[in-house]
Amino acid sequence: MAKSVTVIGAGLVGVCCALHLQREGFAVRLVDKGEPGMKASFGNSGSFGTASCVPFALPGVLKKVPKMLFDSTSPLKLRWSHVPSALPWFLRFIESARPSRVEEIAKARNSLLVHTHAGYAPLIEGADAGKWVVDDGLLMTFESEEAFRNSQYALDLRRRNGVHMDILDGNEARQMEPALSAKVVKAVSLPDVHRTIDPWRLCDALARDFVRRGGEIVNAEVRGFEIGSDGPTAIVTDHGTMAVEQVVIAAGVWSRPLAKQLGTAVPLEAERGYHITVVDSNVMEFAAPDAPPDMRIADMVMRHAKELVPGLKGEAASKWMGPRPSHPDSKPVIGRSPRHRNVYFAFGHDHLGLTMAGITGKLVAELATGKPTTV
Repeated sequence: MAKSVTVIGAGLVGVCCALHLQREGFAVRLVDKGEPGMKASFGNSGSFGTASCVPFALPGVLKKVPKMLFDSTSPLKLRWSHVPSALPWFLRFIESARPSRVEEIAKARNSLLVHTHAGYAPLIEGADAGKWVVDDGLLMTFESEEAFRNSQYALDLRRRNGVHMDILDGNEARQMEPALSAKVVKAVSLPDVHRTIDPWRLCDALARDFVRRGGEIVNAEVRGFEIGSDGPTAIVTDHGTMAVEQVVIAAGVWSRPLAKQLGTAVPLEAERGYHITVVDSNVMEFAAPDAPPDMRIADMVMRHAKELVPGLKGEAASKWMGPRPSHPDSKPVIGRSPRHRNVYFAFGHDHLGLTMAGITGKLVAELATGKPTTV
């Protein structure tokens, strides 16, 4: 009889963990209170951020944060009621901004990013989901020479990690993308970046393939564990108790309380991203995961989008917010629990859950089988 694994969380990370484990011969159960891909996986930009080795904490961040927090047009937002509980996270975030740490973190992130294709390719092929993935690169735009100069540290960090980039002036950028505003004076083309045209449909296709191959999806909210001498023996849900042999926690920002119940305190915060159907955002808000969304942020994104792309017509058809699980050093938590050998962690990917989901699932499956890990 095949060994069983229960994966908690049915976003892209959880679904990829389930598929890779299934391919290694495990009987896999996927548990989530919602449908697959309906939380942070649903509304992200869809970019496979293989050029995103740059962490969020960079040298000089401490000087910039106060101004950003009090600027109504800034991409950084903070619910002040959330400050006391988030303070330890921010202190670790600032510590991660030392130049030597930034180089180390970028190298660690890149060690995962270079395996993005290898982690996803067999899953996408097996699910016949290639139609949801396109290879048309990514264009980063700048509306002033100053903004471009301020990005040199991050661009150089990408170069040191082998990221291929082409620097364009405004006219060259508009030749590549004619809809861009005349305000764009510089751009960076990242030709090797792929994207999915619909993150939810990609996740749904992978989840359906998981079920076709004999996997089980259970709609239930995991509230706790029954723990024996060798680790968890059951998960406690709102629909009752389910026996488990091995557990993967891949529940995004909701992984923090689950890991804590298993004896591991993880500094994880909800970095909330806002999405409108006309164009995606790059705005982040720090607040409790279940706090009501502030859709004024989505409205701000829409205003800026119309400035950047003057031909953009109409209003947002819908607005959405999803909490991204962010670790202060921008590195995901992937590995075996330090307290229980039958528990694996797979969370904390911040903006790169979609990007790193495939390789995360591959690593978890390698750990569970005792094989040498890819990274």
